[in-house]
Amino acid sequence: MTFRESLSAKSALSAPGSAQAPVPALGHVEAWVFDLDNTLYPAQCDLFRQVDVRIGEYIASRFGIPFEQARWLQKSYFRGYGTTMKGLMTEYGIDPVEFLDFVHLIDHSPVQADARLDAALAALPGPKYVFTNASVAHSEKVLERLGVAHRFDAIFDIVAAGFEPKPHDAFYDTFLARHAVEPKRSVLFEDMARNLAPAHARGMTCVLVETDNAFSMEGHEGEHVHHRTRDLAGWLEAVIAARGGA
Repeated sequence: MTFRESLSAKSALSAPGSAQAPVPALGHVEAWVFDLDNTLYPAQCDLFRQVDVRIGEYIASRFGIPFEQARWLQKSYFRGYGTTMKGLMTEYGIDPVEFLDFVHLIDHSPVQADARLDAALAALPGPKYVFTNASVAHSEKVLERLGVAHRFDAIFDIVAAGFEPKPHDAFYDTFLARHAVEPKRSVLFEDMARNLAPAHARGMTCVLVETDNAFSMEGHEGEHVHHRTRDLAGWLEAVIAARGGA
């Protein structure tokens, strides 16, 4: 069975309305926490491909090296530090704000309004947060395109985390403390399986929003993945139905 076939089989077991794995009511949840990129909008929008190219261009320009060499450094730092930016800050002391402004200067138009997601978010009781390694500026543009900006109480970004990215423990602890979120009464939705592990360790309910990206799915078999879906709006609709529509 291929990687994609394996994920598809697991998705079928956790799909809304599945008899094998009914979607839970999550009656204990008081705070709803969402990663941004490839989670709130479909991975098919491929925004991160644009960001990915911009990161390579930043490194090539900053150090005067060929783009291919810049890409190698980019991926090396991403795997070693959680984000390329953290690696560049640690190794070279780059200005993180300058970096974020440069790499998020992209075309956000592939993200389309999502009325189902908006309605589902509106029906979920309790505060809702964006929880992202990106910036507030990028997040606001995405949320406006989706038509759901008014549904969120706050955006917790990489700047708010003191530039300590997911999956570093500090990102989670700073968020939970700043917004007074009780981990055991919260749920995190993420497209990167490894970013769910620290949330699980703190008692958060963890939902993996699956993609076909093998790196994002590394560790998706672990105990830190409590639920999974490929249709966030549909999964939330099922949760709302399981809660009795409230």
